[in-house]
Amino acid sequence: MGTAFNSVHAPRELGLWEARTNVLSDYVELTQPRVNLMVVLTAAVGFYLGSESVDSLLLVNTLLGTGLLASGAAVLNQFIERKADSRMLRTANRPVASGRISPSEALVFGMVLVSVGALYLLFFSNYLTAFLGWFTTAVYLILYTPLKTRTPVCTLVGAVPGAVPPVMGWVAARGELTIEALLLFGILFCWQFPHFLAIAWMYRDDYERGGFKMLPGGESSGRWTGRLILLFAFFSLIVSFLPARFGIAGEIYLLGAVALGAMFVMSGFRVLTSLSRPAARGLLRTSVLYLPLLLGLMAADKL
Repeated sequence: MGTAFNSVHAPRELGLWEARTNVLSDYVELTQPRVNLMVVLTAAVGFYLGSESVDSLLLVNTLLGTGLLASGAAVLNQFIERKADSRMLRTANRPVASGRISPSEALVFGMVLVSVGALYLLFFSNYLTAFLGWFTTAVYLILYTPLKTRTPVCTLVGAVPGAVPPVMGWVAARGELTIEALLLFGILFCWQFPHFLAIAWMYRDDYERGGFKMLPGGESSGRWTGRLILLFAFFSLIVSFLPARFGIAGEIYLLGAVALGAMFVMSGFRVLTSLSRPAARGLLRTSVLYLPLLLGLMAADKL
């Protein structure tokens, strides 16, 4: 009798377990953990560079609050863009766009994450870090997200919240906003243009289906896109020299910044000269390597 009972009910129990696992997986996917890993890592680098001696508990609290805020912003972004996401091939299978999670559930989940993250930073980091977190989330959701369907200027606006995490880390460690923190902001701000314009060029047809205006002037030739990519790759090279000038890092970092920046510029130049998808993909790969290597070298050569 026990064997018969198990054989009848095991498939139902397995199905229920799988369903719960799938729901949990969808909620995790909503938070975009791979994207937000970079947010947390850049905040960690900012904290380390701003610390005279690292307060491990403060570091963990800062990264946890920052991660919660970034995750909540990702969820709310998908709530806002659910209809546009459903029209794009690369995003149609997202949990809200595909209908696996309802808009109301995503809204509540995102609001809870953002609220908890901001309050966590306020109580366990400092008020300035919490303010920067709220500011970043507000710019991302209230300005950048709606502008994506209206004007290519959205990339300029979106680069602001994308560059704030290392500043949050620095401010959490120091308790104040300094010129060094702004240098970190400048590095990430410039880096984002080649990175995101490469993505926008590669998926321009998909973005058009979604109603997003990510390329300058909605151009089809790619020349303005290529010029902007090269221009900001060059800006990234120049800005990357400043940490050595202001005493954040030393000569080893500076030599590495020259080499990495030259690689970044050359990759951007290939996009401008070929305007091809393979060149854009090569730039994307280069950008993904460039930033963590540059920040890692800066941290390793901290003065």
